[in-house]
Amino acid sequence: MTTYKYRAKAADGSTVRGVIEAYDEYEAIAQIKRTCPVVENIKPVKSGRRINIDLNEPLWVSDKTLALTSNQFYIMLKAGLAMTRVIEIVAEQSDDKLMKRILTACAADVAAGYSLAASLEKNGKKIPVVFIETVRAGEESGTLENSFQSLEAYYTRMHKTKKKVKSALTYPIIVLVLAVVVIAIVMIVLVPTMTQTLQSMGTELPLATRILIAISNFFKNDWYILLIVIGVIGIAVFAYGKTEKGKLLYSKIRMKLPVLGKIAKYNAASQTANTLATLLAAGLPVTKAIDIVSRVLDQRCVGEELNKAVVKLENGSSLGEALADSKYLPTMLLEMIAVGEQSGSLEETLRTIGGYYTDEATAASDAALAMLEPMITIILGVVVGFIVIAIYIPMFSMYGGRM
Repeated sequence: MTTYKYRAKAADGSTVRGVIEAYDEYEAIAQIKRTCPVVENIKPVKSGRRINIDLNEPLWVSDKTLALTSNQFYIMLKAGLAMTRVIEIVAEQSDDKLMKRILTACAADVAAGYSLAASLEKNGKKIPVVFIETVRAGEESGTLENSFQSLEAYYTRMHKTKKKVKSALTYPIIVLVLAVVVIAIVMIVLVPTMTQTLQSMGTELPLATRILIAISNFFKNDWYILLIVIGVIGIAVFAYGKTEKGKLLYSKIRMKLPVLGKIAKYNAASQTANTLATLLAAGLPVTKAIDIVSRVLDQRCVGEELNKAVVKLENGSSLGEALADSKYLPTMLLEMIAVGEQSGSLEETLRTIGGYYTDEATAASDAALAMLEPMITIILGVVVGFIVIAIYIPMFSMYGGRM
């Protein structure tokens, strides 16, 4: 609710000033006109905001929290509880501080007569648009229980997939970080000590040894330059990636990478099919569902294709025809969409093909991660081998010269 300050004219012509709470400006004016026919001025009250950062509050609502929340809503709505009471109970039981804060604000709005979707849109800026639009469709079609059931299945699947990938990446990342730390210590501490010994021999050092000494001196004396360069490049890449052109370019690059491109393509197909199936199950029309999917996909290039498909759908094309020219979605997905549309079982077909591509993306990720460990080992072996050779070649030369 927002507080508005207003000035109005009463029926007797007197000026009335006051404040009123309303969901938006239109409702505030409607309330004022019940007693004052003419509203001369109205504006929201600017309250001094304090910066209140809760370090324990998550930055966004996780898939796990969304799945649990959806399940709780489904169970309690099916049991016949009133919406306001359901929101209050879910808010009280939530361990996620961000979700608790959002639902607490929603409870007050819903009690005042507003829809849950409208309240989530107002208070839940960190909640995915898929969640909000599915709730909205469920409210409009009278199938809100089914919408929450679909959301629970959707976000449970998303959470399990992300958890599996994260778990598989943990070991290689730990090994890589430890290896970088060890090599850095060798280059900064050990190599300079060995350098003094090698230079005291009075002989010309081999090329490999000179390269090693130059790298060691750089890490010891000018390491901050490397950090600055990496920082500047990282910030530039990140900033460009936040622009629409950057998102589109990066997604196209990811799609064309040798191994990662296959994973990105499968993930895009899985996300498209599963999200579309969830939205259609909630009762959204195909055009609206495709529009929402185009805005939530991780791969912007696929989202752009779906956005173009919306125009074709509005011009009378079928979904299969609208997506027929897609460059980034797999051919099998496009064919299955056309078949499901013709047979009248599009939602079920999307769920089936979405599950297939989820499994394919997981399998491709597992294969890529299995390749990652030996690649890290080989790279570390080459680096360590170069260091050892660069140090011991002059020693062997010196020893051979004394024989």
